[in-house]
Amino acid sequence: MDYFRTVVIILESLVYIYLMLAAIYIFVFALAGVFYKQKQNENPEKLRRFAVLIPGYKEDSVIVSVAEIASQQNYPTDMFEVIVIADSFKSSTLEKLKELPIRVVEVSFEVSKKSKALNKCMEIIGDDYDVAFILDADNIMEPGVLLKINAVFDKGFSAVQGHRTAKNLNSKFAILDAISEEINNSIFRKGHRVLGISSALIGSGMGINYKLFKETMRTIDSVGEDKEVELKLIRQGYKIAYVSDANIFDEKTQKPDVFVNQRRRWIAAQVAYFRTHFLDGLKMLITKGNFDYFDKVIQMVQPPRILLSGGLFILSMIYGLIYLVPIRFLQPYFFPGFYAWLALFIVTAIAMIFSVPAKFYNKRTFVALLSLPYGFMLMILSLMKMKGASKKFIHTEHSHVEDIKHN
Repeated sequence: MDYFRTVVIILESLVYIYLMLAAIYIFVFALAGVFYKQKQNENPEKLRRFAVLIPGYKEDSVIVSVAEIASQQNYPTDMFEVIVIADSFKSSTLEKLKELPIRVVEVSFEVSKKSKALNKCMEIIGDDYDVAFILDADNIMEPGVLLKINAVFDKGFSAVQGHRTAKNLNSKFAILDAISEEINNSIFRKGHRVLGISSALIGSGMGINYKLFKETMRTIDSVGEDKEVELKLIRQGYKIAYVSDANIFDEKTQKPDVFVNQRRRWIAAQVAYFRTHFLDGLKMLITKGNFDYFDKVIQMVQPPRILLSGGLFILSMIYGLIYLVPIRFLQPYFFPGFYAWLALFIVTAIAMIFSVPAKFYNKRTFVALLSLPYGFMLMILSLMKMKGASKKFIHTEHSHVEDIKHN
């Protein structure tokens, strides 16, 4: 019996330490994010030439409007080119695109991937660009985004992430998805930059030195290309900036099945990158002092915020029941105790409160939060279906173009 109790306590201790480190991690960066201030250079030293790359797979319902809006940037027209990378588009869509002041590059693959589309496009369009700016096929840029991104390069950065935010808040899941992205913006972008660490990349709304991006992408053939690019850039010592007022509006998930598909792809990719980069990250930390790279590797094993907060809430309730009822015959098997688990939940909850923008504190958000238990169960389902998701392209269908919610 003592042996069994010892094993149980060791396992509980390992789980507690993992969740404690995760809670402390997000709390520290969430708190730092509160002190973030955007510093913008209003008189750029140089206007760089942008290749605005928009890869799309069967995005006929949104791509024409997205491309048209992208071409209307408040930036000299001879200094940027919008390039739609069209994979499996309808002929009618292609005809409409070719009527716009943009460039269309048609691609076709046996197995479609964003990384393949970007690589093929850059082979075709050549090297007459300073910055590659990546958009998803549903993204809408505010008119001044390129000006703001351009200004950051004057400070010596070679990569910058813009502020991707919700385009639509038309369902409970869309609101939860929007809040999730803003929490990540606060923790992994604002908070990291305040403490001098690189912003995380998202995969769209990001600008990278064109030559550097092209060279890096040549080595990538995966469905998690943004994280692989991020890891490779930071390993080489490049710092990634963040511009919180360069708004790129992104369509948020409205349906549970899409939610599951997205999350299992993201989780699978992160776990895969943690496995392949952990030892290298530790080595680079010890031998080169590259804390930035090691931090990014550690991010890959962070539990999703909904799983962390939901899991800690459930554990706190279970331990509270056992200790406060009390259920004495079970108490010797539960460690470290109710108050220790409750403390982790409170720390995590405070981090979430720090990270959620004030505009989300309203009745619609409260109603959406009632769906959190369902979202938690879907995240568990995502974990159960994770196998193979990091190697398979999963298409997310988009439909909203102008349903942008600023408030």
